[in-house]
Amino acid sequence: MKIAQYGTAVVIVHTIIHGLHGLAHVEIPIPLSPFQTAFVGTIIGPIPILSAILLWTRFYRAGSWLLFCSMASAGLFGVYNHYMIISSDHVSQVLSVGWGLLFHITAFLILVVDGIGCGIGLWALRPLSQEENVDLVHGSDLNSTASSK
Repeated sequence: MKIAQYGTAVVIVHTIIHGLHGLAHVEIPIPLSPFQTAFVGTIIGPIPILSAILLWTRFYRAGSWLLFCSMASAGLFGVYNHYMIISSDHVSQVLSVGWGLLFHITAFLILVVDGIGCGIGLWALRPLSQEENVDLVHGSDLNSTASSK
């Protein structure tokens, strides 16, 4: 249950920060390439939301994998585009005033929140404890095992 709560919380914060960052992109403007648009529209947007939903179901292991993979992908995408490759999307190319300040703050927060999301995803993927294995062997409901997390 704790994993589902933490996973959902990090996905909500991730969605808000990425939404604010996208708003800064529109207002500055910093256009995205077709690949970047597709990546944001599939991996960064809906996949973490799907992972949070799955964390509350018997498919929580799949949700954990999706959470980890989507957060790692979003974080690496942010590092590459905001801090590595020099382009209009690099933080050094955007003034830290007006919408640019929001751009800088959210570019940094993306790294922090997506890193935390990776950690939660990995935590959720840890091997089952001895007690949880015993519950599964004796036919306990999988949802009661998931809710104990």
